[in-house]
Amino acid sequence: MASATFNLEGTFKVHNLDTAPPTETTATEEELLDYFKTMYTMRRMEITCDNEYKARAIRGFCHLYDGQEAIATGINDAFTQEDSWITSYRCHCVALIRGGSVEKVLAELFGLQNGYTKGKGGSMHFYNKEHNFYGGQGIVGAQVPVGVGLAFANKYKTPEGEHMPVSLSAYGDGAANQGQIWEAANMAALWKLPAIFCCENNSYGMGTSVERHTSNPDGDYYKMGNAIPGVKIDGMNVLSVREGMKFVKEYCASGNGPIYVEMNTYRYHGHSMSDPGTTYRSRDEIAATRSARDPIEFVKKCLIENNMKDEGELKEIEKGIRKEVQKAAKAAKAGPIPPPEELYNYIYAEDGSKEKAEKQKFIRMPQYKNSVHNA
Repeated sequence: MASATFNLEGTFKVHNLDTAPPTETTATEEELLDYFKTMYTMRRMEITCDNEYKARAIRGFCHLYDGQEAIATGINDAFTQEDSWITSYRCHCVALIRGGSVEKVLAELFGLQNGYTKGKGGSMHFYNKEHNFYGGQGIVGAQVPVGVGLAFANKYKTPEGEHMPVSLSAYGDGAANQGQIWEAANMAALWKLPAIFCCENNSYGMGTSVERHTSNPDGDYYKMGNAIPGVKIDGMNVLSVREGMKFVKEYCASGNGPIYVEMNTYRYHGHSMSDPGTTYRSRDEIAATRSARDPIEFVKKCLIENNMKDEGELKEIEKGIRKEVQKAAKAAKAGPIPPPEELYNYIYAEDGSKEKAEKQKFIRMPQYKNSVHNA
């Protein structure tokens, strides 16, 4: 299997650390091709979401990830399925790579029972416990304390002295100054939890540029900690993300405590489908980023320049993926509408397990005597 070495100089910055991620890495043709297929599938899935939303097949909130695909792809390759991952409402592609399928993601967005969470969650609330993916979160920044709780559980369950599974809490630059993130970071540092605070900095939050909403010098979110170190990674380069996150994971899993990670990235769509994305930035800026920094084009360039694939072969792969996504969208739409009684499933249970879910004919008000533990 063909392989090549890639220079990563200039794609990392560190804060309060004596070591740093490597300045070069090797990738095989198989790895690069897998990244390309994964990221292009993500891109086509999100473009399909855009089209279906405009056709009113998808309703409500919808936040797209196109432009940021290298982050989810690189993190997933650095992690194992034992590592925990929770993210913001921009979660379709993380759900896909963490044990999902295009059909299940789209069906969830259509509100159908064959969806990821049986049509109950919609765009912001995906979940897959089997793959340690704890969702989307509809409240800005609220996923981070949950992620720190997952880090606590990972440390609690690991025998002392052994490597711990890590927990990654991803959030955007718009959420980075939330008070709950600072509170969670303090506890993570106090208890030396294997918690990764990952800011996917796409520069504009909900529409306000970084320069206008943070007092951090140069808008550097990886420098948010005095006691917590940080790493800044080029989030448009999947190889930098992979190697950077391997470094970060090893740091946290070894018992050194939490770390801040800032991924420098860019979203092509607006903040959500209600945002055209051009009132606070120019179309020329978007086009220039696509031309110079697109994460999929980077992988294509790696494959072509190292004589692993030619442009014609990659176009055929793209054509095949477009057909697969179209087929998945059609299958997703064919799913059933959840029946009314589904509203009452997985709300109450005899012993907390889904196997013994109680079927409720009505929603009960809380009963105080059942809410208090009588020792």
